[in-house]
Amino acid sequence: MDYHTTNSLQQFKTHIGIPFQLYNSLFTSLPFHRIEKTGILLSLFLENCSEGFEQKLTPVEIIDQFFEKHTSYKTSKEKLDLLFRFVQYVERQVVLFDALEDASFKQVNDVNGAGTFKYLESELNRQKAYPQLEEKLKDFSVRIVLTAHPTQFYPGPVLGIINDLSRALKKNKAGKVNMYLQQLGKTAFLNKKKPTPYDEAISLIWFLEHVFYSATGKMLGFLKNSFPDAIAEKNPGISLGFWPGGDRDGNPNVNTAVTLQVSEALRSSIIKCYARDVRTIKRRLTFKGIDTILAELEAKLHQHIFAVGANEFLESNDILSSLKEVRQIVQKKHNGLFISLVDDLIGKVQAFGLYFASLDIRQDSSVHSKLLEEIACRERVLRVDYASVSEEEKINILSGISGSAEFSLYEGVLKDTLHSMQAIKTIQQKNGEAGCHRYVISQCNSALSVMEVFGLLLLSGWKKGSLTVDIIPLFETIDDLERAGSIMQTVFSNEVYRKHLQLRNNNQTIMVGFSDGTKDGGYLMANWGIYHAKKKLTKIGRDNGIDIIFFDGRGGPPARGGGKTHKFYASMGKEISNKEIQLTIQGQTISANFGNRDAAQFNMEQLMTAGITNELFPITAKPLNDTDENLIRDIATSSMEKYLVLRNHPQLADYLLNATPIKYYSETNIGSRPANRNASGSFDLKQLRAIPFVGAWSQVKQNVTGYYGVGTALQQVEKNGQWESLQILYKNSLFIKTLFDNCEMSMKKCFFPLTAGLATDQAFSAIWNDIHNEYELTKKYVLKLGGHKKLMEDYPVEDMSVSMREKIVLPILTIQQYALAQLRILQDSDDTGLKNIFEKLIIRCSFGIINAGRNAA
Repeated sequence: MDYHTTNSLQQFKTHIGIPFQLYNSLFTSLPFHRIEKTGILLSLFLENCSEGFEQKLTPVEIIDQFFEKHTSYKTSKEKLDLLFRFVQYVERQVVLFDALEDASFKQVNDVNGAGTFKYLESELNRQKAYPQLEEKLKDFSVRIVLTAHPTQFYPGPVLGIINDLSRALKKNKAGKVNMYLQQLGKTAFLNKKKPTPYDEAISLIWFLEHVFYSATGKMLGFLKNSFPDAIAEKNPGISLGFWPGGDRDGNPNVNTAVTLQVSEALRSSIIKCYARDVRTIKRRLTFKGIDTILAELEAKLHQHIFAVGANEFLESNDILSSLKEVRQIVQKKHNGLFISLVDDLIGKVQAFGLYFASLDIRQDSSVHSKLLEEIACRERVLRVDYASVSEEEKINILSGISGSAEFSLYEGVLKDTLHSMQAIKTIQQKNGEAGCHRYVISQCNSALSVMEVFGLLLLSGWKKGSLTVDIIPLFETIDDLERAGSIMQTVFSNEVYRKHLQLRNNNQTIMVGFSDGTKDGGYLMANWGIYHAKKKLTKIGRDNGIDIIFFDGRGGPPARGGGKTHKFYASMGKEISNKEIQLTIQGQTISANFGNRDAAQFNMEQLMTAGITNELFPITAKPLNDTDENLIRDIATSSMEKYLVLRNHPQLADYLLNATPIKYYSETNIGSRPANRNASGSFDLKQLRAIPFVGAWSQVKQNVTGYYGVGTALQQVEKNGQWESLQILYKNSLFIKTLFDNCEMSMKKCFFPLTAGLATDQAFSAIWNDIHNEYELTKKYVLKLGGHKKLMEDYPVEDMSVSMREKIVLPILTIQQYALAQLRILQDSDDTGLKNIFEKLIIRCSFGIINAGRNAA
């Protein structure tokens, strides 16, 4: 263990481990409704759980034993009431731990170490690579896209308390800490109703205003000071994207009115940020001539925040021209005094414009197909036989569109699809082109899917020669990733679309999603499918003179594409396009990796540096050769074959419905989007979204999608005599090492004693035993491959964080499984009242379990 790791581990113990024990003791004095001494009883319950699972007791046996040994409660109402209070208590313990980690971020993490701008600066000095950096930064950037996918259970008020509590802990203000803990005790942790898409947008705008705005400003300031010739005005290197209010895929609650409302909120928010900065600058630049310019600028900004209709008369260039005039005067007449404040705001305006974060529009390809068939039936802008002709002929028809559709002829989602495309133009007129210029196609499974959107944009009022919209296909399933190359080759062969790409600087953004790939083909095949598709698409793009920009749809846990994301980018060789790094962040990923300025700056620097070093210092990322790729493909294929046996098991749906909380996911009121793509709402494994699918496995601590099939595949490698080749590959390839490191994190969060009672269950024993056996096999071979004695051995600080969080949450894991077991017993009972109580208990447990896993990001 090196010095930095040892130091970080000690800092974690000093600033997080010990303080958690101390501040946690404050909870014991807090009354929780009618039950006193909840904390003391919970401590006893935690000990009972730990000992009980060691003795191979079931959750039902553990809880029955606890009530018998440590309480005098006799009635079901008394017992259930205490269990609900335990859940409340644990939720608040998780918040305390979150706040401590946030407060101690700079102490625990090496903010000047590998992957940071400071480290990059030293490497550039050492290798004299400034010219290469300047060339790279001409068009390289990092775009972080915030989504509202429901993987975070904290309501807005609790997020605010975490922020305040973190600040108080950082300053060691014990009195304020105590007050905030009391506030937590009285603050609800659940939403009484589902948030609207606009609610979700406002929640994420809080992060834009309070975290990303200042963190991005600091990063840009460092880059401009350290590499003054490398940062171009038109390409600041950092940008933000936004999906709430624009993501329609499977969400009937998003419409054009919401989209326009969110775009207005983003605009208003960034102007407020600028106004605050101008006020700060005014306090320092009190010099003659400058004060009047700043006063006029501040008045103009305030007018556009509060005056109705004023927004139409302000552009980002208006702000920049005033600031540049101020800068020129300060430089010439005042020796550059406080000029850094002006430069900081200029950088922010160049990065955020009047839009703050670029609002993406997303819709499922099936909606586009249906709309076009409706238009063909009702109007003459398309051939009446459009629906019956070949795909090739449809593409020819769409390429030749010259008229517009009559919006009033359509209703519901079809009408809104046309309006949403028209709304892009409205937003661009007010917020600038960067405010909304991307249309993402979910379930893109053919070249026609791309051309359908192109055609609909024309039908909604856009003209071919002035279409300022990037059409972005999303490839996510294993089959779609395999077909992606041939699909894009067909698209690039279309002369009309190629002319459109010329207007877009010959750039084609392609989104590759991870979650559905994992659900579809398992962990290894999803990773391999994306890698292989990226390599093929990059070559096709280069052959056609097109720069491919990859946009990665990645979730929180490794099973949804999270984990050591920056290491994946650092490991990409030159055969994979690296012009930009674009990725989604969501839920616990936002609060964990970007929840405060220190964490946000550190993680954005890691991403940006990963893309730069991959290009400038390729020795750190050895590309895979053909032999390596053949080996990984075979492993991924073998892994998927094993995974598909489980996924297609006739009892799997029943297992998920009865042994996990999956059917209650949509009742948690954490997101506006339904959990199932099936409009009927009935449970359909094929139509189930990846988030609840992965989340269900996580809540029962089996994490199937993060490792299942890996052990079987590695065992086959050993049998084939290829083990030594794989070990060499593991040591030499950062991509492969990161792949298995993330797998270890998924396994680290497994806890099979929790559900071991299912090992002898008549209905579910076969599935449970199969999953458990694969877990043990994978653990054996992954440890052997890394030369480790325990999981996450290379990441001791994160290992300690995971272990502490898993211990905190063990009581509610036990309670949730207890409630699920009781519901199985009550399956044929008419006691709906008791059933409802247990269902509510399952849902409440979900909150703390998910929130405790924030370091899955």
